[in-house]
Amino acid sequence: MWKRIFALIKKELLTVWRDKRSRFVLIFPPLIQLFVFSFAATLDVKNVPIGVLNLDNGERGHELVERLMGSPFFSRIVFLKGQQEIAPFINTMQGIMVVFIDQQFSRNLDTKKPADVQLILDGRRSNSAQIVAGYTSSIVNQYNDDFTKQNNIPQQNTTLIVRHWFNPNLLYYWFNVPSLSGILTLVVALILTSLSIAREKEIGTFEQLLVSPLTPFEIIIGKTVPAILIGMIEATVLLVIGTQVLHAPFRGSLFLFYASVFVFITSIVGVGLFASALAKTQQQAVLGSFVIMAPAIMLSGFATPIENMPYWLQPVTYLIPLRYYLVIAKGVFLKDIPAHLVWHNIWPMALIGFVTLSTSSWFFRRRLE
Repeated sequence: MWKRIFALIKKELLTVWRDKRSRFVLIFPPLIQLFVFSFAATLDVKNVPIGVLNLDNGERGHELVERLMGSPFFSRIVFLKGQQEIAPFINTMQGIMVVFIDQQFSRNLDTKKPADVQLILDGRRSNSAQIVAGYTSSIVNQYNDDFTKQNNIPQQNTTLIVRHWFNPNLLYYWFNVPSLSGILTLVVALILTSLSIAREKEIGTFEQLLVSPLTPFEIIIGKTVPAILIGMIEATVLLVIGTQVLHAPFRGSLFLFYASVFVFITSIVGVGLFASALAKTQQQAVLGSFVIMAPAIMLSGFATPIENMPYWLQPVTYLIPLRYYLVIAKGVFLKDIPAHLVWHNIWPMALIGFVTLSTSSWFFRRRLE
């Protein structure tokens, strides 16, 4: 039995490697996506154009504007001439924010009265607007602290010191690289397994498998193992590039990382085989993979926190293996989480893998009868 399974595994690996399209899909798109998504898929807000309406002719207003101009977050500052220009500036998306300084700003500060600065933000880009507002508030608060110290104005001796654990420099690609190691491995493993049986049907070799000495169980094993091996190699390549080229930290255990990758790929392979058994052509198999892939990524917590999803939708995420893998990957890369926390997220993936592989095997056998 094992000789027959080994021969089928060898045949599957050679088929994938000799197929130019499969070889291209396995090598180039994941590498390109790793580099592109690591830097492009970011919530950092940089090089933002803003507008400034400064009606104050005093020294204080000009000093605040100079601080805004010196900030690395704002690439271009447009100086507006009047309040009538604010609405067109925001409506036409020339900038995400307008800083409005009124005529009494310098006078109020010099007379030790409260001086207001108004921020007008584009609510259509709510997330970016909140981040830009935070940047601007920090600049204004720092200006206020410096002004009170220079003019001996009493203030509370309370200092807030912010310390960012695990990612002190707030580099967003440190968050992306561990997540992409799971997402890109999911894409490769799912497409590869979904094409395996569909390819046999399309090129006419599926009937040869049926009349061969191989049993349905041996065929399932022979289709599963190559996908797991290629997925493990893919995860290794992404790990090496992410840590050595992109310089993302890896603080955890390699054993725990590979154990979680193995269980994660196994849980994905069952879904891919199920889609492959349903499809008659490779095109149908790829389309079926994308039908599964898109909700899996969206519900995994990669793009948006699961806690922010509707309450009725959150239980569905427990069926997504990527949800558990992302917790492990970010923990192993950035936190060096202990083994018991890794196991806490591995066993649900193992249970999902057992169910998906059992279901796909049963369905595959039914299709052969």
